[in-house]
This record gives sequence, structure tokens and C-alpha cells, in this order.
Amino acid sequence: MTETAGAETRSGALGQAQYWLAVIFVAGWSGVICGGLGFQFVNWEYPCPLCMLQRYFMMLAALGGAYIVRKGMNGTIAPRDYAVGWGLAIVACFGGGFTAWRQTMLHIPPGDPGYMGAVFGLHLYVWAWILFAAAITTIGVVLSFSYLTATTAIPDVPHRMAGKFAIGFLALVIVVNFVATFLLEGFHAKLPDDPACYQFFHDIGVLKDGCVLPVAH
Repeated sequence: MTETAGAETRSGALGQAQYWLAVIFVAGWSGVICGGLGFQFVNWEYPCPLCMLQRYFMMLAALGGAYIVRKGMNGTIAPRDYAVGWGLAIVACFGGGFTAWRQTMLHIPPGDPGYMGAVFGLHLYVWAWILFAAAITTIGVVLSFSYLTATTAIPDVPHRMAGKFAIGFLALVIVVNFVATFLLEGFHAKLPDDPACYQFFHDIGVLKDGCVLPVAH
């Protein structure tokens, strides 16, 4: 009871740091995924299975932040809610970081052009590796000062309004990615290693040629 009461008094900017980090976490990862979707739909570059796996780890990490934000919409966040949300986010970032590292190592030999386009000289999977590592580090730093940064009382305005926007943004991104994955896979069990089309349109007969079919194992 005393611990909760003490936490509620930390209602200033520092005390609300973890809640706002959760909001930024949700919106930030959603924005990063939108960048990947931009490459996919604007540049007509098709993500490979490792690319898609990194996206889903990003979604899982964002869902960790969304867990905290959702609890805050009730007006209070218990310390265990922060722990659950950040625990999920760290596990997701570790998985995503390993996946991004694996893809980076696949294209690290001299002369390898890499997969898909680059941003500021680095391919998207390299940026993903950096962002996953940065996210884990940021969470660790904030949690090191959790007694000062984890207020249990969350004001209605603008905190909960921002939280609703972030969660809505994430929900839209998740839906778009599930649709994009289905269009890429079509009626097959897995993505090809190097996709060259939206397989769904070939499966229904709209397109007839120029597509790499998934290889059966």
C-alpha cells in the first residue's frame, strides 16, 4: 500500500517517463514497419521470410508497449503491468535482433549486394538490428531508474488520448501486414526465399507468369 501511494506521487515528467516511452515504443515501431511497407509497395521490393519475421518481432515488441499503454487507459498502471509489458518487448527485441543479425551475416561477404534497397547506405535489416539493440538498451536504462520513472497514476489528457492513437496506429499496421503476407504467400504454406511477385494473384489466375513459386521441402 505504501509503495503504491509513493508511486502515485511521482506524477511529474520523470514519473511518467515509462508510460510515454511505451507510447513512443508503440508508435515508433509502427512507423518503422510502415517504412518497410513503403519499400514493399512504393519501390515494388518484396520482403523475404527473414524480413517478414523481423516485422512480426517488431509488432510483438510494440504489443509489449501497447500492454502498458492499455493499462494506463484505466487511469492507473500497477508495477507488475510495467514488468509484463517491458518483459514482452525485450524478448521480442532479442528475437528480432537475432533475426536481423542472421540476415546481415548472410549478406556480409565481399561483393554481396544485399537484399532490397538501402537507407543512408544501410539495408533495412541492418537498421533493424541497430534499432532492436537500441530498444533493449533504452528499456534497460529506464528500468534501472524504475522507482523514479514508473508512476501508477496516468492523467486523462493528453496521456490516454496519445495512447489511443498509438494503439490504433499499431492495429492498422498489423492488419496491413497480415494482408500483405497473405498476398505474398497466396495459398501456400510459406514464402519463397526470394519472392518476385504477389503469389495470391497468380494463384487465382489474374497473373500468369514471372513469379517464383515456393519450393516444397
